[in-house]
Amino acid sequence: MNITKRIFGILFFFVLITSGYQSTQAQNLNFNESWRFFNEEAEGAEMPSFNDSSWRSLDLPHDWAIEGPFNEKYNARCGGLPFHGTGWYRKQFKTPKTAKGKVVRIEFEGAMYDAHVWVNGKFVGNRPYGYIGFEFDISKELKYDGTDNVIAVRLRPQDLSSRWYPGAGLYRSVWLKIDEPVHVAQWGTYITTPTVTEKIAVVQNETTVVNKSDKRAHITVNHEYFSPDGKSVASVNEKIEVPANSSAISALFCKIDKPQRWDIENPNLYKAVTTIVQNGKVVDTYNSRIGLRSIAFTKDGFFLNNKKIRFNGVCLHHDNGALGSAIYRRADQRKLQIMKDMGVNAIRTSHNPPSRVFLELCDELGLVVLDEAFDVWKKAKVPNGYNVFFEKWAERDIKDMVRRDRNHPSVIMWSTGNEILEQGDKKNGWRVAKMLNDYVKEVDPTRPTTVGMNNYSNPYKFNFAQQTDIAGVNYKPTKYSEIRETYPELPIYGSETSSCTSSRGVYHLPIEKYKTHESTHVTSYDLIGPPWAYPPDVEFHYQEQNPYSMGEFIWTGFDYLGEPTPYGGKDNSTNGYWNGDWPSHSSYFGAVDLCGFPKDRFFLYQSHWTTKPMIHLLPHWNWKGMEGDMIPVYCYTNCDEAELFVNGKSMGRKVKGKDLTELIVKFIRYEGDSFQSKYRLSWNVPYKAGTIKVIGYKDGKEILSEQISTAGKPAKVNLSVDRSAIDADGRDLAYVTVRIEDKNGNLCPMADNLVNFSVKGAGELIAVDNGNQISLESFQAKHRKAFSGMCLAIVKASKTTGKITLTAKSKKLKSAQIVIETK
Repeated sequence: MNITKRIFGILFFFVLITSGYQSTQAQNLNFNESWRFFNEEAEGAEMPSFNDSSWRSLDLPHDWAIEGPFNEKYNARCGGLPFHGTGWYRKQFKTPKTAKGKVVRIEFEGAMYDAHVWVNGKFVGNRPYGYIGFEFDISKELKYDGTDNVIAVRLRPQDLSSRWYPGAGLYRSVWLKIDEPVHVAQWGTYITTPTVTEKIAVVQNETTVVNKSDKRAHITVNHEYFSPDGKSVASVNEKIEVPANSSAISALFCKIDKPQRWDIENPNLYKAVTTIVQNGKVVDTYNSRIGLRSIAFTKDGFFLNNKKIRFNGVCLHHDNGALGSAIYRRADQRKLQIMKDMGVNAIRTSHNPPSRVFLELCDELGLVVLDEAFDVWKKAKVPNGYNVFFEKWAERDIKDMVRRDRNHPSVIMWSTGNEILEQGDKKNGWRVAKMLNDYVKEVDPTRPTTVGMNNYSNPYKFNFAQQTDIAGVNYKPTKYSEIRETYPELPIYGSETSSCTSSRGVYHLPIEKYKTHESTHVTSYDLIGPPWAYPPDVEFHYQEQNPYSMGEFIWTGFDYLGEPTPYGGKDNSTNGYWNGDWPSHSSYFGAVDLCGFPKDRFFLYQSHWTTKPMIHLLPHWNWKGMEGDMIPVYCYTNCDEAELFVNGKSMGRKVKGKDLTELIVKFIRYEGDSFQSKYRLSWNVPYKAGTIKVIGYKDGKEILSEQISTAGKPAKVNLSVDRSAIDADGRDLAYVTVRIEDKNGNLCPMADNLVNFSVKGAGELIAVDNGNQISLESFQAKHRKAFSGMCLAIVKASKTTGKITLTAKSKKLKSAQIVIETK
């Protein structure tokens, strides 16, 4: 249920007639354009007279760290990029004369981090936590005479402040909001659905109205609700009094007949329009997007609209690879769509509040969300982490997260923390857990709280787990039954699972369980990870053995920048720096690589989480010099059976669930050194160049197949795009996949050719990538080497309609060109 103040967009004026009332003008300005930026200390830069003419001009959102360069002097744990230091942003603007006497606020959706803000040289406030939005009333600091105002923002991210790549800068949107003195507060509607059935929905709306004037205000609060197809379906109103320089809450409910409920398959969204009427005029209009749904959590599972749902979940960090942490709606949309294709229905926002845009997309796509607040409380994991701010800011930050996000139907749980070190503090850990739980419940008692706990069994023995509604279990699949037996009323789920690692398209033979490999890559046979990790198959098994578990959230859906486990270092040690295996600097954990290209593991999850017939074959079939050697061939499928052919000869037909694959498995709290997996089919076959093909059968009938051929020499570049037409809004993106192919169109699986890009027309190339965790090539370059035969170009539309032509060239290869329309 995304909340928007009027309409987010460029300067917008209301001229609205509602129920016979005349509207006053209201303004909401997107404040992202025409900033100046400087990435060093700048004494006096907060003052209006400061000369910033030599500073760089840019638009927001902006992440300065993603621009690089990569350097070993920076922490590989945080991506090997320059995210710490000082950054200044300044902007000149004029205040409309009509704003005088009104309330003017500046809103930042996120600033990384420790933001300090000045307007016309006057300090208006600071906010340390980079993941939470905030606003300041700047009415008194502004000039209304038509001369320029200057806003200045200083950010100072610290080294050793994060366990992954956080980004740096004004990386989310900024808004200038101009209101009448009487208006709806920031995140001011709290809309719940106490009853939702097929026949009726009861919608309760508690709206906080602010009065910034010196006089008592007598107002009417109106709510009107619109169905997904735009029809008015209910309305309600009341008169209230708001004291001077104070606020008041209007609490109303109404009924909606035959509601179109929000769920995973049909994420129906309603709109609630709240208007504030004072002295016969509409002085504020506030739009809230909501979903009508019921949620319930019991010891037997999670229920959405009375239907039991298991979490096919992923943990996701906030960066978008080559784009860094800067918010692009299309980047998050594509990420979530790829996850849905894998069979995902749930997201854990690891380990911080996500962006507004991200939750809007989850609402639209039908993904349930575990909304997480913190990675650390008082006890530090890295010296300059959130622990530095916890005492002063934790209450404000977690309450603001809940206020901001509580109208989203996708949000079903609040997580107060991840692998918190207080788990092991018998004396005080539970007290902090209770405190945070109480803060959440003050703001939203309708959803349960949770914590991701990895220190089994201390949280349970030390009364820590009991301070939250639902026990999140990290990497302890063998203990689900024990937890259930000991705490039979406590709902549980795998809050972080597997931690399997791999590099897309890389296969190491023979198959063996190693800690690290000389290549600084990880095999895609899907069995390598840190000491706590295990293949996905193991979690599948224990989830099936424990049907009361609500499901799992794998670590992770996508690769992310930083934390290059199993390389570089050990968690909470090595002085925080992970550069021992440089240039390894980004994650191997994802089922999808940094580009958004699926790894083989993507298809293993897809085979278990989806019902639409699919089949996937691995590895590649280019093993020159290994003729006659036995090659393990795996098939991931949700078909009943599969048959493998090598150069036309059958290698046998195998039955899913009956024919098992032995995996080398050894992890903490697991007895034994192998696991018999029923979730993947396998053959060992002698290598001979040619073709391998697998056929899938359902009910004895052939329904689909996949084939891999031995590729010849690289001969050409092939381009494909995720969308052939994009919006000419200056922000929309097209993702162009680049493949190095032989003359017959086969992917060359080990090709690393350098590809050069050029763009003409109504757009620009803004980033390139290849998913290689050890590549130090710039994301902003106009060229990129292929990795495992592939790379990526990201094109951004201008604000001009027309066509974008992307050309890709590589030495001695046939070039390629693709055209994207901007509308």
